[in-house]
Amino acid sequence: MLDHLSQLVKDVDGAWAAAIAGLDGLLIEGHSTTDTDLSLLVAEHAGLFRVARSAYDTTLGGGQTRELYVRGERLAVYLHPIKTDYFLLLAIDGRSNLGQARLYGRDAARKLEATL
Repeated sequence: MLDHLSQLVKDVDGAWAAAIAGLDGLLIEGHSTTDTDLSLLVAEHAGLFRVARSAYDTTLGGGQTRELYVRGERLAVYLHPIKTDYFLLLAIDGRSNLGQARLYGRDAARKLEATL
């Protein structure tokens, strides 16, 4: 799993971390090129992802959440579900290419799904 995550960070311009986590907010595996606390990053975004899933599926009737993207001034995070209980997190800087993150992120999620 670590090989897929480190390759994902290399492939996406501006990416600096990738992780696999459970919807419970626990980090399963992660790779970062900085000293950022991946456990904290995963825990915070797991909560956002759970709320988005609930809102789209139950409240809004929009079906399953396929992905989530949150962008701040200096940080952006792309989330992609893996099976029903896990997700891929890709942290990129605020000026990175979302299309590239989505393309490589979906591919990595498919590969990781076979492992989980």
